[in-house]
Amino acid sequence: MAVSAGQEPGDELVPAGFRLRPDPGARTLAGGTVITGGYPIRVLRLSPAGARHVAGWWAGAPVPGNPKARALARRLLDTGIAHPLLERGPAGTSEVTVVIPVRDRHAELARCLGGLAGGPRVIVVDDGSRDPAAIRSVAAAAGASVVRRPVNGGPAAARNTGLAAAGTSLVAFLDSDCVPGPGPANWLDELLPHFADPAVGAVAPRIVPHEAGRTWLARYEGASSSLDMGRRASIVRPGSRVPYVPGAALVVRRQAAGTGFAEDMLVGEDVDFVWRLGASGWRVRYEPAAAMGHQHRVRLREWFARRKDYGTSAAALELRHPGAVRPLYASAWTASAWLAAALGHPGAAAVVTGTGTALLARRLAQVTGETWPRPAGSAAWRLAARQAAGGTLAAARPLGSAISRTWWPVALPAAVAVRRLRLPLAALVLAPPLLDWLDRRPPLDPARYVAARLLDDAAYSLGVWQGCAERRTVRPLLPLLRGRDLPSRPLVRVER
Repeated sequence: MAVSAGQEPGDELVPAGFRLRPDPGARTLAGGTVITGGYPIRVLRLSPAGARHVAGWWAGAPVPGNPKARALARRLLDTGIAHPLLERGPAGTSEVTVVIPVRDRHAELARCLGGLAGGPRVIVVDDGSRDPAAIRSVAAAAGASVVRRPVNGGPAAARNTGLAAAGTSLVAFLDSDCVPGPGPANWLDELLPHFADPAVGAVAPRIVPHEAGRTWLARYEGASSSLDMGRRASIVRPGSRVPYVPGAALVVRRQAAGTGFAEDMLVGEDVDFVWRLGASGWRVRYEPAAAMGHQHRVRLREWFARRKDYGTSAAALELRHPGAVRPLYASAWTASAWLAAALGHPGAAAVVTGTGTALLARRLAQVTGETWPRPAGSAAWRLAARQAAGGTLAAARPLGSAISRTWWPVALPAAVAVRRLRLPLAALVLAPPLLDWLDRRPPLDPARYVAARLLDDAAYSLGVWQGCAERRTVRPLLPLLRGRDLPSRPLVRVER
């Protein structure tokens, strides 16, 4: 694998010769001159030449050397309409150093190192272990070097120590409770080809359970771990299908790492790091074709405490990245429709949704090139119905999650006080875990899955409120309403 170097993150052009594949949700309209997809959904209007390029890329043709075509390819990758189709092969591990921060977990470290035998250089960062001799012994048996931190500084400080000691162009961070498969091929072979794109600063694999769950909590974690970002590849940034990736397993371009992780954050430091990479112009990719085993927490007390810890990071992240950590993102039209429905006025909700759909269809007609007004079956109307009307119905899922993950301390007393709110609130709270169960079909019956999910949400919510109290902010408790799909990310973009 050749790692591209010498370019700044602002370089927007995709390298000539790259191949793209469409996201499963991508659609072309108007003879290929309009393309829609991504998350949140975008609508791009293409010139005839652009439409021909896209049709060729979907058929397997490489990106040509034409700068306009390369810029269009970048736009498709950045919006999530397309993903790179990369050639895999044996990983060139000479360009990679694996950094494993650890404190005291000797058995976990030995298991993690066992999966790296014969692979890249490994640096174990002993973050103030009580028995440093045991860490040195385990590392020596696996041929890994050790950097000792005399005082425990947390995962961010330990990763930064390893980053400073690594001399390669790529650094792979692995937590000690990760369990890589035998040899590097199970993950590095899938991740490293992404760095042929000079704009990519980091790539993360999918985190999966190391062992099949035996208890109800282990089976729930295996299906719904907060470390598992799902089956679909994605660009990583706030508002995308995959808004963050965990630092448990993350390969980073050293040039992109900058000052590294924020050492004043004991939780959420990996999310902050990834978002700062994106803010500085680097792309971060999630590659589920690469799987990394992980020993999940499956003891109730430890699991609940960790979920609560994750919640405490919301306030710190929101203060560092304003608008990125809110319980709900919705358009004003969607919020108005749901408020009317909750207050017992479904007719008014239907009128609001219909009006919003019509206004959006009128705006989209300018992109699809259709004259207005158009029949209800036109491309503009179909897109508007999918985005506005369909989006309003789909908002039940994030709305219910916002209630159970953040707002339940307010929603519960409201349901007790106002009888007519009880049924809609109960339906909204139960809808997300039931839909998740249908999507995932975990080896757990619906009742126990829903109970585990609600317990998960309650733990996270306690952490959010605690973090807000400690940071003296209410921003992570407030929804973000806007007229379009996402602030500063307009629905309609024109590509000529």
